[in-house]
Amino acid sequence: MKAQLRTRVTTGIGIFYLSSILFFLYAPILVMAAMSFNASEFYQLPFQFSTQWYERMWENEAILSAAWRSIWIAIVTTVFATALGTAASVALWRYDFPGKRILQVLLFPPIAIPWLITGTAMLIFFFGVGIGRGTPAVILGHVALALPYVIVVVTARLATFDRTLEEAARSLGARPWMVTRRVMLPWIAPGVIAGALFAFAVSFDQFVISYFLSEPGDSTLPVLIYTAIRKGFTPEINAISTIIIAVSMVVMLTAARFTKFGGEK
Repeated sequence: MKAQLRTRVTTGIGIFYLSSILFFLYAPILVMAAMSFNASEFYQLPFQFSTQWYERMWENEAILSAAWRSIWIAIVTTVFATALGTAASVALWRYDFPGKRILQVLLFPPIAIPWLITGTAMLIFFFGVGIGRGTPAVILGHVALALPYVIVVVTARLATFDRTLEEAARSLGARPWMVTRRVMLPWIAPGVIAGALFAFAVSFDQFVISYFLSEPGDSTLPVLIYTAIRKGFTPEINAISTIIIAVSMVVMLTAARFTKFGGEK
């Protein structure tokens, strides 16, 4: 009886702890989404349903321009970071060379270093080499930040790859590129997809690097939201934030539904 009681108490504490974490994570998002449909600009209650803030959002050229800029920068970043990160992961997995361990260790600091420090360092570096601020600098900065995520995820997937499959394909006369394309890439595809999703999320949500490296008047959506909050918050920001969260959740759930990262589909 005591063991059963102890198990029930432990289970109850675990459920309460998990529920508390989920509440503090999602409650602010749910409140923000609800207020985006509130007719009052000052969030007055009782709640009055209205879609006026979504209508105004679609008429706000600044928000639409910043959103489109964030999307296409994130897409370009995803393409370059995924391609370079996958190639680097395959090279680190397949070949041994001097300094390999040091290089692998150096992949993790960009993830751990505060983005404020990274943004300052990038700003100084880009001005030092003559690139300055602007779209090329923003894309380079985003790719540099997204690369470690792609490499870590793809490398983890490569760790489960059976090398005998590659050796069997070569023994049957397959060229190295064909082995990579027909044997290895299908196996690591879930990891590549996961890495691409990480790269897109890191780029699209990136505020610090975009704030440091963007030219005045060429803001991304996170920078625009930050500026709008400083000047005077409007429920239009709630509307665009709700749309972003909804789209992100749909993409992640769809990827999780159709691609199991264990390798089965």
